[in-house]
Amino acid sequence: MKFEIIDFHTHPFLTDSENICSHKSYCNMSAENTVNDLKSIGISKICGSVIKPITLKDPTWEDIKELNDTALKLKELYKDFYIPGFAIHPAFVKESCAEIERMSSLGINLIGEIVPYMHGWNSYYSKEFSEILDAAEKYNMILNIHSSCDDEMDIMVKEHPDLVIVAAHPGEITTFNRHMERMKMSKNYYLDLSGTGLFRHGMLRHAIDLFGPERFLFGSDYPTCNPGMFIGGIEYDFNLTDKEKEQIFSKNAKRLLNLK
Repeated sequence: MKFEIIDFHTHPFLTDSENICSHKSYCNMSAENTVNDLKSIGISKICGSVIKPITLKDPTWEDIKELNDTALKLKELYKDFYIPGFAIHPAFVKESCAEIERMSSLGINLIGEIVPYMHGWNSYYSKEFSEILDAAEKYNMILNIHSSCDDEMDIMVKEHPDLVIVAAHPGEITTFNRHMERMKMSKNYYLDLSGTGLFRHGMLRHAIDLFGPERFLFGSDYPTCNPGMFIGGIEYDFNLTDKEKEQIFSKNAKRLLNLK
């Protein structure tokens, strides 16, 4: 069975300075060949934010907005192949809320993946961040968030039960179990399967047995990671049915993103 694949978690790049691949000099990467590279392994659409390989320890709002403007330029280049995700920042509440409004007016409803440690902050539990998430709820945004600070993520999920949150990376067993507990807390908590965890045999079967296949999304974290490994981790998992694989590869993303 040939599956349609939507990669919910990527970090596309317009220039080499935004390419976060650690071994990019060996991969013949460019913004122009990204589409052909990913389509060649069956990926029909990508989602995600632009970040830079250099940590922004004390960013200005212009630094954050530049990433978002680059995502919009990539949207012009990639057309329907790319659904932009955008960055927000708790040090810039007014600006972040205005950015949510701007992106909504452009038909964009995906925040992230946001990666706090790359942008000089580390707390998911603050008055400022909560105010931004209130605005995200108001505009029916989807929040894709890097998994860290488990206790703070618990509070965030409890305080924003109506916000669709897609956590990135299943992680090892302790992190994975915390994800499962948060999925019990909120029906709007999802998990994208990028990064560590998927290679642990039986992990995905365990998660699906608890919650069904509807709350898991295919993601690769390209260009950091090789997307072919993540495709294989699902497609060749003999513990899953074809129907479950189809849900994870594309149907769940289509439902969340209102795609046909």
